[in-house]
Amino acid sequence: MTRPLTVALVSASVACTPEMTEDEILARARDIHDRVITIDTHDDIPFNFATDEVDPGVRGPRQVDLPKMREGGLDVAFFIVYVGQTERTAENYERAKEQAMTKFNAIHRLADTLYPGQIELAHTAADVTRIHESGKLVAAIGIENGYVIGTDLSLLETYHVLGARYITLAHGGHNDIADSSTPRDQLGDGEEEHGGVSEFGERVIAEMNRLGIMVDVSHISKNAMLAAARLSRAPIIASHSSTRALADHPRNMDDEQLRALQENGGVMQTVALGSYVKVATPERTDAVRALREEMGIQGFGGLRSLSDEERAVYDSRMAEIEAEWPSATVTDFVDHIDYAVDLIGIDHVGISSDFDGGGGITGWADASETLNVTIELVRRGYTEEEIAKLWGENLLRVWTEVERVAAELQEVG
Repeated sequence: MTRPLTVALVSASVACTPEMTEDEILARARDIHDRVITIDTHDDIPFNFATDEVDPGVRGPRQVDLPKMREGGLDVAFFIVYVGQTERTAENYERAKEQAMTKFNAIHRLADTLYPGQIELAHTAADVTRIHESGKLVAAIGIENGYVIGTDLSLLETYHVLGARYITLAHGGHNDIADSSTPRDQLGDGEEEHGGVSEFGERVIAEMNRLGIMVDVSHISKNAMLAAARLSRAPIIASHSSTRALADHPRNMDDEQLRALQENGGVMQTVALGSYVKVATPERTDAVRALREEMGIQGFGGLRSLSDEERAVYDSRMAEIEAEWPSATVTDFVDHIDYAVDLIGIDHVGISSDFDGGGGITGWADASETLNVTIELVRRGYTEEEIAKLWGENLLRVWTEVERVAAELQEVG
């Protein structure tokens, strides 16, 4: 399947679907979107998630909440237990575990206490289908950064019982499991520490296979990713990565990695994070950095510290920057899907947002705009069967196979 890699986001795109008008494309996309299960494999949450301060049952400023999921037809969200990398000490391992538990508790509070009539936590791939068919939204849990186990292999089983169904082996900075694709100077990282996956990391992957936890290779170095694909007895995932051929960023996957993923039977969940979709020009990068420094904005959560008046000024200035140097769009995002599909096949590509972890592009800025991705897929000529695979069936296939391998290993062991 070969598709053009340059299609305007809101154009007639006659070359792609000459027999369909824009109204017909929209109607077809809505029909398909209603029928398929849409899974977003990466949605970050703050430590005060599912409290009065951050109530996911109320339509608010965050990119993912239950009303926005309903509005956009996003059926399944993997809520993320993320803890950032710090210096590897006994005290920090304990703190990382405590922080992980705070987020596990928040996700359970969302599904079990606050809104059990609206959303339910899936522990198996079959649960996703069952819950979706009941009319509820589906929550699932992923862990971002294996640092939360420290050097204690037994914590994998603890987190699995709590619902963790994938673990990103490392994040920003090397840990005891694997090398990161983005080493941290402030942590004393060299380019590599383990040459990929450590000996301990090999045991971690084996135990994840035994328990039925998907091995996630986003954020880890190329050598670590290739090693994980080789070591894992079950298919792996890249929970939120795009293609390096179209955006040369260390967080993206090059062709060798994509082919290794295909050979392993895994899936790359193409990510809608602007700088991974479209590398910003130096001029735009400098302009955004200068604006953030001028307004004292630090980190992903810095915008929330602004007053309403300050936020209005920021939004106005950002609109000026956007007008001069446009950011990534849904069109650019689906270009990455096209590229990966052409290279490794429709069965190995999926979709993720990284919402509230830096994700969001023009046209898919939050969960309420999820339909726009399906519209662009229809415009490109993808069939309903293909769209169903991209939105969820490929991920569910991997999840099911991971469960099968775990059952086999547990029976033998």
